[in-house]
Amino acid sequence: MSTERNTIQPVRFFHRGKIVDVSGVHPTRSVLDWLREDAHCTGTKEGCNEGDCGACTVVIGELATDANAPGAIGGLQLQTVNACIQFLPTLHGKALFTVEDLKAQCATPQSQKLQDKKHPVHTLHPVQQAMVDCHGSQCGFCTPGFVMSLWSTYEHHQAEGTQPTRQQLADDLSGNLCRCTGYRPILDAGQRMFDLPSVRLDTKPVVAALTALQNDGQDLNYAAPLGARLDHFHAPRTIAQLAALREQKPRAQLLAGSTDVGLWVNKQFRDLGDIIYVGDVAEMKTIETRQNDGADELYIGAGASLESAFEALVQRVPSLQDVWLRFASPPIRHAGTMGGNVANGSPIGDSPPVLMSLDAQIELRRGDVVRRMPLPDFYIDYMKNQLQPGEFVQGLAIPLVAMRRQVRAYKISKRFDCDISALCAGFAIELDEGRDTVKAVRLAFGGMAATVKRAANAEAALVGKPWTQSSVATAKLALAQDFKPLSDMRASADYRLQVAQNLIQRLWLETRTEDALSLEETSVWSVMPHAAVKTAAEGV
Repeated sequence: MSTERNTIQPVRFFHRGKIVDVSGVHPTRSVLDWLREDAHCTGTKEGCNEGDCGACTVVIGELATDANAPGAIGGLQLQTVNACIQFLPTLHGKALFTVEDLKAQCATPQSQKLQDKKHPVHTLHPVQQAMVDCHGSQCGFCTPGFVMSLWSTYEHHQAEGTQPTRQQLADDLSGNLCRCTGYRPILDAGQRMFDLPSVRLDTKPVVAALTALQNDGQDLNYAAPLGARLDHFHAPRTIAQLAALREQKPRAQLLAGSTDVGLWVNKQFRDLGDIIYVGDVAEMKTIETRQNDGADELYIGAGASLESAFEALVQRVPSLQDVWLRFASPPIRHAGTMGGNVANGSPIGDSPPVLMSLDAQIELRRGDVVRRMPLPDFYIDYMKNQLQPGEFVQGLAIPLVAMRRQVRAYKISKRFDCDISALCAGFAIELDEGRDTVKAVRLAFGGMAATVKRAANAEAALVGKPWTQSSVATAKLALAQDFKPLSDMRASADYRLQVAQNLIQRLWLETRTEDALSLEETSVWSVMPHAAVKTAAEGV
């Protein structure tokens, strides 16, 4: 312990125009609490304290690995996150932007020259001014969160020289809830802000500061006392260091995006002890096409964000777009990881059904030993899996051949955006060359059992059979042998079973050999006013 005490470092990040050093606060102190109580930046609000309402939305800036990559702004990658569930040490080496920073942008002489006669010199950013002009705020409690989400959208589109459609604005704001103003004037403001004189973030001092922090070459080992105990927050930078640290500390809490673990602290008041953070390991964020045993596969590192992982999947399987856009919210998808969503093992996680339908394998590592297994084999029982002490999820591998099947994913929830699934289904079907017999089928469901799993009996009822309404009816009956769902606040057992059966029917309607319904005929986006379906290439 004495050695660890001697190597303890402060958390260092860029905030309000300078590098900030923070020591003494517990590793699980949230960014939101630090902002409001320690930095006295009270513009950021606390609403739900669980990443649902968006009142605490801030923007995190990191050095862009590729300055020319889509979404890179002047050498920075800017992404919205929920401050309430992000632990402060995760900011190490990054930049934190809050609503207070928008005032600073407007105080520069350059920005003041850009003010027009209708809007003389003032302290409002175009995003804020548009909210005023369009009456986008009533009580104002949620407004700073909306403003930061809009600011992120503003910066990204200004960098690309584009303007978002109204539907793209709605997608970007899907993690921000308003209880009194209504969304129409806020969306109006999102369009209006591009009509005002431009005010841009000066990224040069931020990039210089983050480069200096990156060049210090040290892995973060932060610690602070909890009573008589010293809790450590380790942030290794290489996967080898992560593996060694995990083997040395098998009981430490692994932390990725904090979109679930953050709630353990905020809502369940759990004591996490030592934490190992994987967010600084660049190798864990790899997304690439590889060869394994002579077969091509899409490899997704366990530290890759949900946003990046789903974008890569949608590029190859466009039918997964709806489930991508409806998976939580942009701030959650920016912070959360697909590997974390899978490792968490929640029976209502939305990634595992999709991945199981694509024959994904999960890659586990302990020290230098790496092993793989089919994803369905990873789950043993409710919140129990095959991980051994000292082992962690290193990545996910999806065979490209599985993506050639007809793939569908359906999310059923009470709210369309930013909601937990009552059930989620991932389906894939392959017909023989004559297109009248089922050659292979995958029917995976979340929310129907203690774990996400495939419907073995329903699949068996279809394989080798004609792809007809009669075969579908048999599979729907067999589904009752695969699952005995529970009733809870999200749905009753009867509802879940009936909807699951109906989704198999929908799969047939969309993939039948004659008169199959097109994606446009079954997607809500095609009938929404001002809708323009976002492609993976357009980004978020």
